[in-house]
Amino acid sequence: MDQLDAIRVFLAVASAGSLSAAARRLGLPVATVSRRIAALEKHVGARLVSRTTRRMALTDAGARYREACARIVAELEAAEREVTGARDELSGPLVVTAPVMFGRLHVVPVVAQFLREHPRVDVRLLLGDRNAELIDEGIDVAVRIGALPDSALVAVRVGSIRRIVCASPEYLRARGTPESPEALAGHDCIAFSGIESAERWLFRQAGRALPVGLRPRLVVTTADAALEAALAGVGVTRVLSYQAAAGVADGRLVPLLERFEPPAVPATVLHREGRTPRPKVKHFVSLAAARLRAALAGVRDAAPRKLKVDR
Repeated sequence: MDQLDAIRVFLAVASAGSLSAAARRLGLPVATVSRRIAALEKHVGARLVSRTTRRMALTDAGARYREACARIVAELEAAEREVTGARDELSGPLVVTAPVMFGRLHVVPVVAQFLREHPRVDVRLLLGDRNAELIDEGIDVAVRIGALPDSALVAVRVGSIRRIVCASPEYLRARGTPESPEALAGHDCIAFSGIESAERWLFRQAGRALPVGLRPRLVVTTADAALEAALAGVGVTRVLSYQAAAGVADGRLVPLLERFEPPAVPATVLHREGRTPRPKVKHFVSLAAARLRAALAGVRDAAPRKLKVDR
């Protein structure tokens, strides 16, 4: 048995989620993939894959073995490129994930520059507001907003993002401006369930957390929808600062309750652990970190227009 070849097949199966999908990806018959997995299991003396008629899943031993194999293969590939002198010739696929709106506004420009600079690399950009699993879903780099759980992933912090409450000038003229979080009880609220609970917003007062219960008039699942509703005068919403930056800058949205804002949330770029990251991952992370730090600093430093809201 060629152990390295069998390990590559095993990693493909673990990433694809089934023997047939891995076979298509590798260009091999399903029977060949199955035989190599069986041979690898015999070699290590443990069941790595639990097979069903529809799908496979890694056993506990298989999950641990996969993490170790992924690091070994990545480091071996990096060593081979260094020896052959191909270290700076980036090529092949790169899978990146990011939140929908942040990805559209800030990650797409990073990807565009990266593709221009490295014509032999192909990028698959997955935009979604759930936190995808890098190892399980075959993702190379992830951009995340929010606190991170402990993991073996390498995190590069690129800034912090505020959570802001805002409304349109038209709404505030009609309904008045809330001067405290508790005053939101008398206002129409638009809750975006992607940030926090739709029935409770967390503020900070005198250094202590201040949760405020809500009865929102409208609950949406995307920041775009919350912002459009606020711009249309439906009510008061809370989103992340970069999401509302354009509306605040041109006066279509007015920030509210700024002295009660909770602590900002971190923005990070994640990649899988390895003593020698693959060159295309290393280059993309470096570019993304530099550009995202500049973009988030611009959002933080931008001074909104001061609007007078007639009562």
